[in-house]
Amino acid sequence: MRTHGLALLTLIAMGGLNAAAGDCEGLAKLTLPGTAITVAQTQPAGKFQPPSGGALDNLPAFCRVAGVIKPTPDSDIKFEVWMPAEGWKGKFQGVGNGGFAGSISYGGLADAVRNGYAAASTDTGHEAGGTDASWALNHPEKTVDFGHRAIHEMTVQGKAITAAYYGSAPKRSYFSSCSNGGRQALMEAQRYPADYDGIIAGAPANYWTNLLISAISNMKATAGDAASYIPQSKLPAIQAAALHACDGGDGVSDGVIENPGICRFDPATMICKGSESDACLTAPQATALKKLYDGTRTGKGKKIFPGYAPGGEAEQGGWGPWITGQAPEKSLMFAFGINYFRNIVFSDPAWDYKTFDIDRDAPKAIAAGEAALNATNPDLAAFRNRGGKLILYHGWSDAAIPAQNVIDYYESVVKKMGAAKTAEFVRLYMAPGMQHCGGGSGPNVFGQGGVARGDAKSNIGMALEQWVESGVAPNEIIAAKYKGSNAASGVVRTRPLCVYPKTARYKGTGSTDDAANFACSAQQR
Repeated sequence: MRTHGLALLTLIAMGGLNAAAGDCEGLAKLTLPGTAITVAQTQPAGKFQPPSGGALDNLPAFCRVAGVIKPTPDSDIKFEVWMPAEGWKGKFQGVGNGGFAGSISYGGLADAVRNGYAAASTDTGHEAGGTDASWALNHPEKTVDFGHRAIHEMTVQGKAITAAYYGSAPKRSYFSSCSNGGRQALMEAQRYPADYDGIIAGAPANYWTNLLISAISNMKATAGDAASYIPQSKLPAIQAAALHACDGGDGVSDGVIENPGICRFDPATMICKGSESDACLTAPQATALKKLYDGTRTGKGKKIFPGYAPGGEAEQGGWGPWITGQAPEKSLMFAFGINYFRNIVFSDPAWDYKTFDIDRDAPKAIAAGEAALNATNPDLAAFRNRGGKLILYHGWSDAAIPAQNVIDYYESVVKKMGAAKTAEFVRLYMAPGMQHCGGGSGPNVFGQGGVARGDAKSNIGMALEQWVESGVAPNEIIAAKYKGSNAASGVVRTRPLCVYPKTARYKGTGSTDDAANFACSAQQR
C-alpha cells in the first residue's frame, strides 16, 4: 500500500478522522490540519443547485463536503469533496480550473460522481472571474495558493475526507484538466509527485509568465497601433490562405492542417494589390500577423515564447475571442495579460501596456511569477519512480496557448530524462484542427474533460487508467468530430491522434472521414 494511504488509515485508527464510514453528516466533526468543514450533508439523487452556476441534473445520491483551508494567515482556500453514496470505484479524481480560477468547478465534480469517483475541486483561494487577477494585488501568498498550493491542499484534505467516509483510502488517484488546469496538472507531477497516480494535462498554460509576456507583446503589436489591428472580418481570408498553403500535407485536403509545424505560410502573400478589403491585408497587418505566427522575441531576436499555428483562425472559439477581439483591447488574451502585469508584476492597477518594453519588462514579469506559477521543470523522475503516468494533449489550432509550447515542454523532458525513460511514462497527442481544449474543424472529442466516449481506444481518460492499472501503454487515440454538440447528433469524421512525434497520413484508399484509413507515421520536419 502506498505511503499516503497508510497515513490516512493511521489517522482513522487514531481517531483523527472521527466519523463512522458512510456517515456523511458525521464528517462535519473531522479535524484536519488548517481546515474547517462548513458543510457535510447527503444530497439525494436527481438535481442539485450549487451555490453558483446553473442546476446540475442526473446526479446519483452523494455526500457533499465543503470547507476552507488556511495554510497561511492570508489563505482562504474554499473546496468541496463529492462522494457517491453507492457504487464508489475506489478512486479519487482531482478537478482543475481554467483561467485565473476563482470558483469551484461544480460541473467537473458532477461528472466525477456520475462515473463513480470521489472528487474534489477548489477555487484556489479567491473568488473572482476567470480573467480577473485583482485578488493578487499585494497578496503574494494568494498567488502561491493559486499557483500550486491550493490544488495540493485540496488533494491531501480531499483524500482524507474520502478515506473517512468510505473507511479506506482511495486505491488510485487521477487528475485531468485543461488550460490553467493543464498547468495545475503539471505542477502536481513536478512538485507533488505522490498526489496522483495518473495525470492528464491538456493545453497546459505551464509557462505562465512567458505566455502572458507574449500576450502583452502581441497586443502591443496588433492593438497598440490602429494600423496594425486585424479585424475579425479578415480572419476567414487568413484561414483560407493558410489552408491553401498547407492543407493536403497528410494526403487529404479536408480543411485541417495535420501538422502546422511544417507549414510555411507567408502573410506577405495576402498584402492588398489594390484597395483594402476583407480579402487582403495591409502591410502593417501582414507584419502583425507574421509576428503572431512567429512568436515573441527579445530585442536581439531570441525567442522567449512560440507563436500560433496557422489554420483555424476564423473558427468559433478561435482568434476572434482570444486574439483580435471585437475591437482593439477587447480580446481574452489582452484581459489575461493586463491582469497579470497590473496585479502581479507591477502592483499597479493603472499600468499601461503601451509602455511595455520586451527587454526591460520581460525579466520583471518572469521574476514576479516563475517560482509560484510556472510548471516547466523537466525532471519528472520522482513521479516516474513511483509509477506515475502522464498524458499531454494540445489542439494545433489553439488560439489561447500556442500548441508548440507543449511540444517544447515534452522535448525538454526527453532531453532531461532520455527518450527511452520518457516513453515509459509520458505520451503527447497533438490534435489537428482542434481549438482550445476542444471544438474546431478537426476531430476534437476523445474523452477529454470528462466527455463520455467509447473505450480506452477512443477515450483518453480510460487509456490513462488502463496504463496505470494494467500497464498497457496507449498508442493512437481515435478522435471524433460530431455534427452537433454530442454523439447523439452523429459523427462527421474520425481520425487517429498519434503518439508524438508521429502524425496521421491517409493510406490512399477508403473514406477520408474514417480513422481506419489513416496510419500514424514519422513526422515530417
